[in-house]
Amino acid sequence: QVQLVESGGGLVQAGGSLRLSCAASGRTFSAYAMGWFRQAPGKEREFVAAITYRGAATFYADSVQGRFTISRDNAKNTVYLQMNSLKPVDTAVYYCARGRWGQATVTDNDYDYWGQGTQVTVSS
Repeated sequence: QVQLVESGGGLVQAGGSLRLSCAASGRTFSAYAMGWFRQAPGKEREFVAAITYRGAATFYADSVQGRFTISRDNAKNTVYLQMNSLKPVDTAVYYCARGRWGQATVTDNDYDYWGQGTQVTVSS
């Protein structure tokens, strides 16, 4: 069983930065793509960013392109989301997820394990 544990969320002012981390259990972390999704109150869960199994390619939602950076450290079984220039619209619960295979996608159905989420609140 794979477990994903997010950390690093919190309250930040608009324009600030946060770095989310997601630690994964298991010995096959490096074989799978990883993704970040978010869900704001009253809204559907949406794709934020994804990274392929070796970290060679990354993908971003248009709304975060240029502000957020996804990365991974396979030696530490950890994926990160560096969030800069945060806006109030970025307020949401952020989830990390493990892909079903090595190539990253933007569709949540292509991810089979999910963390419990970490709250990010951006004040204006």
